[in-house]
Amino acid sequence: METGQPSGNLSGNDLSSLSSTPATTLSRCSYAVSRRYQHFLDQTVPHILYRWISCLIVVLIYAIRVYLVQGFYIVTYGLGIYLLNLLIGFLSPQIDPEIHDGPALPTRGSDEFRPFVRRLPEFKFWYSITKAFCIAFVMTFFFVFDVPVFWPILLIYWVMLFLLTMRRQISHMIKYRYVPFSTGKQRYDGKKGPSTKIADLPKE
Repeated sequence: METGQPSGNLSGNDLSSLSSTPATTLSRCSYAVSRRYQHFLDQTVPHILYRWISCLIVVLIYAIRVYLVQGFYIVTYGLGIYLLNLLIGFLSPQIDPEIHDGPALPTRGSDEFRPFVRRLPEFKFWYSITKAFCIAFVMTFFFVFDVPVFWPILLIYWVMLFLLTMRRQISHMIKYRYVPFSTGKQRYDGKKGPSTKIADLPKE
């Protein structure tokens, strides 16, 4: 009887051929690109001012593009609705006091300081806005999204929706006594405690 190699074992040539398939190479390249992209995002976290300046530049580029083309008002309207939802998440607390009975925010000077924790953090707020404008900018190059509409009606409807939404959000802030902005740990100006310095002993 002939003793052949078991079918379950793969030789070194077979393993090298499997590791060099186009699908494996593509997955490795995509993984390397995603790691580099995530590393770049992690480096931009502490640079808040520069991130928002870059976001403003992207917004201006999109506005100039829409102004020159004189179209894509549906895309802009959908972008405005998405930005409004992001703004509500940015201004809302992580734990809604209407739903959860968790620890409330401090309302008196004697309460323990608890910083405001947002439902949507600042970095994700910036990243979502920038990504949305980039996607909308790419969509302006496909005229299938250029639906003919009367843009003043869309603008008036969005302004009314914005005012009603912000009115509801401000009422929610007043009802539960929270401010969606905190600059750090609160300091109270009380009486100074006893001095910790060691007093000089009287000379004999």
